[in-house]
Amino acid sequence: MRQKIRFEKNIKGEKLTILEFSEVDPGVVILLHEEEYNLEEMTKASEEGAQAFSRLMRRRTFFPASYLCEKLFENTMEFFRNKAEEKITIEYDDVEAFPKEEEFQLEDEDVELDKILEEDGTTDEDEIKEIDSKDDTPKFTPEDTSEHEN
Repeated sequence: MRQKIRFEKNIKGEKLTILEFSEVDPGVVILLHEEEYNLEEMTKASEEGAQAFSRLMRRRTFFPASYLCEKLFENTMEFFRNKAEEKITIEYDDVEAFPKEEEFQLEDEDVELDKILEEDGTTDEDEIKEIDSKDDTPKFTPEDTSEHEN
C-alpha cells in the first residue's frame, strides 16, 4: 500500500500536525489519520535521535512500524532544523519493508517441466486395467460397529 505522510508546522500555535494519506485505488489518495504534537518537543526529539523521535511520535492511535519511523526520522531531520520550512511530504510504499528477492530463472541444466511430462506422461491401457482389476469396495461384517457401516 502506498502512503504519504505529511508534516505541517504551525509556528504561531507551536504545533506540528502529521497527516497520513493512503492510496486506496490507483490514483485515489485519501486522508486516513491526523495527529497533533508540540512542535518544540518534536524538534528536540529529532535532535536527540531516531529512538527519541519514534518514542514521541508513536501514540495509541498512530503507531508506525520501526522501519517507517526510521524513514520518517531520516527524511525530517532537515525539516526540523530549518525553521522556515513549513511542510514536507514523505512517500512510502509497503513493498520497501520486504527484503529484495532474487528473480527465479531456469538455468540451462535445470529440468524443464515439459520434458518431465513427456517422459512420465504416457500410460498404456494394460497399466490402467491392472490398476482397476482389484476390487476396492468396502466390506463390512456384523461385528463392525463403525459409523461408516451405513
